[in-house]
Amino acid sequence: MIRIKAGVPRRPRPRTRARRPLRRALALGLPTVWGAMAITYKLTCPLAQQNSLGARIVTSAVFFAVGTGLIVQVRRSLLRELRQIRRIAGAAQNALLRPLPPRLDGLNIAAAQLSAERGAVVGGDLYEVIATEHGVRVVMGDVRGHGIAAIGTVAAVLGSFREAAHDEPDLAGVLRRLDRALARHLRERARAEHPASGGLDPDSPVAEEFVTVLLLEIGRDGEVRGLNCGHPWPYRLSGTGVEPLARADPLPPLGPFPLPAALPFVCCGQLLPGEALFMYTDGAEDARDRRGRFFPLRDVLAEVAAQQPLPVPQSVLGLVFTELLRHAGGTPADDVALLVLSNDRKPAHPYSGARGGDISGSAARAHPATTHPQPTNHR
Repeated sequence: MIRIKAGVPRRPRPRTRARRPLRRALALGLPTVWGAMAITYKLTCPLAQQNSLGARIVTSAVFFAVGTGLIVQVRRSLLRELRQIRRIAGAAQNALLRPLPPRLDGLNIAAAQLSAERGAVVGGDLYEVIATEHGVRVVMGDVRGHGIAAIGTVAAVLGSFREAAHDEPDLAGVLRRLDRALARHLRERARAEHPASGGLDPDSPVAEEFVTVLLLEIGRDGEVRGLNCGHPWPYRLSGTGVEPLARADPLPPLGPFPLPAALPFVCCGQLLPGEALFMYTDGAEDARDRRGRFFPLRDVLAEVAAQQPLPVPQSVLGLVFTELLRHAGGTPADDVALLVLSNDRKPAHPYSGARGGDISGSAARAHPATTHPQPTNHR
């Protein structure tokens, strides 16, 4: 392994770069030799000058062999370059939407994304799970549009979240950081696309970009708090069935409208041991079959919950994706991202069903999620 100290490159790098022209020359050498042999045969070989049937067959065979060799060589070279490009693109996309750990702070995690653009791993959907001193913080979002065109916005939002999740003591601060990062990205993109405008023109197509964002914070006691900007609320999977995590009306998506002065967080109750959260982007529910029917996500989750009283994230993710692809008859028309979190922590007391002092937990679920003003530091 080559180590670089103080930013000074070692000598192997220049030698590697110097070998690139040599490799290219060698790659072109064999086709050039074959071409020269074919021309030499045609110009100097007496058999090539004859017009008999046998001579024509031999000449045709020689040129066919040379042409086939050229095609094979070019094909190999193109496949080699394509594999290299795919490796580079895969590394870049994995760095942007990096694989999540299977377990984080007592939570089992499984996530997957399906891009609507062929050949792309990352699209317009984003997610991240980070363990912080404030609890496990989760973001899931959906950028307007899909495919490779939305990757720049995804990078801006995810990069801001990965810093703000550790720095900000409350979810309101995290959300405001994401909003500022998105605004900067859109201004820079507008200047790059229209240098004469000097900024973000309200009539520019860039000004119409938006991102739906869902922020969740899961404390050590399983208490879940959320801030939602135009994103679908997740489902809670438990032995009793499937229910929305919250029913509060979300805020507008980030981008077109400024955030309100007060950002109320939503108390979503507790995520008990053995329960799971199923987070998704709207590409899952909007997937249609040949008859135009939408994907029945909640019904599929109910079937999964009936099969698995204690949901396993990897299994839930696989079953839902299988049904989604079967319903859509292949890749859906929009990007799809799914994220499953299950609480595998040990209960703090023998009554593992207790939720806020109620042993059965039914009292807490009987009331919808309530909204509270976001304090400066709710811890």
